[in-house]
Formats: sequence, structure tokens, C-alpha cells
Amino acid sequence: MKPFTQQLKKVGINLGIIIAISITLGFLFLKVYLPLYTNHGDTVTVPDLSGLDYEEAIELLEASSLQYEVSPDSSFSTEQDPLAILKQLPEANALVKKDRKIYLTLNARNAPILKMPSLINMPLKNVQEILANIGLERGDIVYVPDIGINVVLEQRYKGAPIREGAEIPKGSKVDLVVGDGMGNQLLNAPNFIGMEEEEAEFLALGSGLRIGRKTYARTDSVAAGKIYLQSPPAGTEVRTGDLVDLWVAKK
Repeated sequence: MKPFTQQLKKVGINLGIIIAISITLGFLFLKVYLPLYTNHGDTVTVPDLSGLDYEEAIELLEASSLQYEVSPDSSFSTEQDPLAILKQLPEANALVKKDRKIYLTLNARNAPILKMPSLINMPLKNVQEILANIGLERGDIVYVPDIGINVVLEQRYKGAPIREGAEIPKGSKVDLVVGDGMGNQLLNAPNFIGMEEEEAEFLALGSGLRIGRKTYARTDSVAAGKIYLQSPPAGTEVRTGDLVDLWVAKK
């Protein structure tokens, strides 16, 4: 029995030594080797780059010991300057390792070009939704006498009518001429002959009429830039909101 007891004791001692060595190695692996291998604790906070100019953002990333890569798919926002930072990944205030790559999405230098839709004869409420969905902004609303209340009668860009399918930069403002629901009043068409083009437009608007097609041609009857023909003629009975076509003397 004595040799067996000694042998069992020896096995217990060896087992205890193995367990102690395993615990020591595990402790060293978790607390010493692993932190050194993974740079544990060597982290930086990702700065907030939103709205910054590209050059400013790069300087800030380099100062924070971070790498960067610009996404080839840029976006566009009218509220930010060209090449401003629109998105970043990882997001601001995230904790990352040094030399981590931050992915940047820039604001496009030039606005994408869109095709102008036709908004004529559509309710104003629907038009505002359409413009927002395709990336255009609603500009000024000009009410004119017309039987159609809150119905779009004309679409304008930079003060001039814009036709369906015309190219227009994304984010542009589209002005709307809208009916006020009072288009059943009769009046006599004013005389536009001899007026400057801008003067004729103001008179038409003040009379409750709308300018229709403009034709530019050479004539000796009036000076260049002035109206020499109109349709319907002056004195003709028309309704508020009707269109008046003008012929303008060309230089």
C-alpha cells in the first residue's frame, strides 16, 4: 500500500504543477502577450468631419494618426460647399486603432443634371412633392387670376419659362405661376404695342393676364426690344388668366 500512496502523491504533485503552469501561461497570454499583439489601449477617437472642407478633414485625420479613402460614389447637397464631407465611416466619436482607414463621401463639385418634369395643370400640393422627390426646390409662387385654384399654370427657372425635358441642375429652384380660383372675370386686353418687354410683362400680370409665346423678329415699326404685335389684339374681350402672345422687335 505504501508504494501506491507515494505514487498517488507524486501524481497529485505533478498535476498541481501542470495546473499552476497553465494558469501562469494563461495569465501571461491574456495580460501581456495579447495586449502587446493587438495594441490594446492604443486607440483614438474618430473626429467629426461632417461639413468640413476636404483639405481640412485630411489634416485632422493625419493629426489623429488615421488613414483615409474617398468613396468614388459622391453625393450632392445644396446646403454644403463643393468637396465638403457628407458622410464618414466609422462615424464620429467611434474608438478605433491607430492607422485605421476612414471612408469619406464628398459633396460633388458640380450638381447632377436632371430632366425637368411637366408640372402644368397639376395641383400645387402634388407639385411640391414631385419636386422634392427628384431633388428640386420649390421657389416663388406667383398667383394669377384663373379658374383653377392652386393649379400650376406655368413653371419657370431663373425668371424664364422652362419646358418639360429641359436640363436643370439638381437642387435648383423652380418658380410656379398658380391660379387663384378667380378666373371668370371679363376684361379688355390692354395695348402692349410699343412697350418694352419687361414693361409689357408687368402690365399683363397687373391686368390678371399671362404672357404666352414670345416671338422675336426684325421690324421697322418699333425700336429693338419693344412689342410690335400682340394676340389677342388690344381691346379684345378676354378672361383673367388668359394668355397673351407677344412679338418683340429683334436687333
